[in-house]
Amino acid sequence: MILLAASLALALAPGRAAAARGDRGAFSGKGMWIWQLERSSGGRLGAIAGLARRRGVRTVFVKSSDGGRNYWRQFSRTLVRTLSRRGLRVCAWQYVYGRNPVGEARLAARAVRTGADCLVIDAEAEYEGRYGPAVTFVRALRNRIGNRYPVGLTGFPYVDLHPAFPYSVFLGPGGAQFNLPQMYWKAIGTSTTAVFRQTFRTNRPYARPIAPLGQLYQDPPLSQIRRFRSLARSYGARGISWWVWQDASRREWGAVGARVRGGGGRPASGLVGLRKGSQGDLVVWAQEHLVASGRRLRIDGGFGARTQRAVRRFQRLKGLRATGVIDTRTWRRLLRYIPVRVRWDRKPRGGVRAASAERRSGPPSAWLPARRNELRRAGHRLR
Repeated sequence: MILLAASLALALAPGRAAAARGDRGAFSGKGMWIWQLERSSGGRLGAIAGLARRRGVRTVFVKSSDGGRNYWRQFSRTLVRTLSRRGLRVCAWQYVYGRNPVGEARLAARAVRTGADCLVIDAEAEYEGRYGPAVTFVRALRNRIGNRYPVGLTGFPYVDLHPAFPYSVFLGPGGAQFNLPQMYWKAIGTSTTAVFRQTFRTNRPYARPIAPLGQLYQDPPLSQIRRFRSLARSYGARGISWWVWQDASRREWGAVGARVRGGGGRPASGLVGLRKGSQGDLVVWAQEHLVASGRRLRIDGGFGARTQRAVRRFQRLKGLRATGVIDTRTWRRLLRYIPVRVRWDRKPRGGVRAASAERRSGPPSAWLPARRNELRRAGHRLR
């Protein structure tokens, strides 16, 4: 379907109450996603609250808007107040396209004013290659809700399959503080063990808390639902949520709420490596950190000879083996720096195209095709 410091002025922005209690709260514990309210326990708020509490669900994520003009009236003050009084946290989620990023930010802020405890940005294929609109959206959003308000990103779990997606913008400074990758193992066609391994290794470099989003649609075996929960514990996830309420059977609800004993085994450690020839947003992210560390380098999303030399110089400076490969130890040292911000919504030096609602923009890697769309069968929004 994841922290920057904020000034007192930003703390007084809309959503300050949610920000004050949000911290990790809204993204911790168990959560359940609601797409169409009327198809989730018949839209009866009392029934929704009762079922959630019986199964240990602490947060409901309710769709609030689609694109930059379509606000979903199901996300209302009545919804928020009723469920909040019954002990639930109520978060808004929106699907965004990048064609009207300011409008998308405006609708997100409307949900925040309605009382949402947190906001989740659902950005997927439409935002691939659109660094400029992503920057515009994030800036417009934070201008309206402040930097402290808790925001999460949900989307593709496999970063390495989407070299043109602007993770470095959505999860970068001023972006989302939490990462909720859609780890729909059955829809992807893999195992729960494999989806955790690849998702965590490729998402860890962005240094945002990862709260796995699992699936209850397509009738996954109950044993796999329990296994997913065990793995989340083993990987240290403080929050876990499920897609989607309207497709969850009584037995699946039982698997979500049942006690899970022990962990899911030893988690895959480390961060995905980068070397000469690597391309994509992970390289953009690494280059932004290299520049922040004092290296002179063009941020282009391509791991060429110059980037390799910059990595070797960085490694020597930090007492690491100068291999020119960004391995786990090198990532950890790089991530101590605050990455430089690139205004991809402007035309930078070097001739890279500026932002456009209808075309790609950003570093040269923004024109790389996706290797696969693992969420193509997710079926998580009205079309």
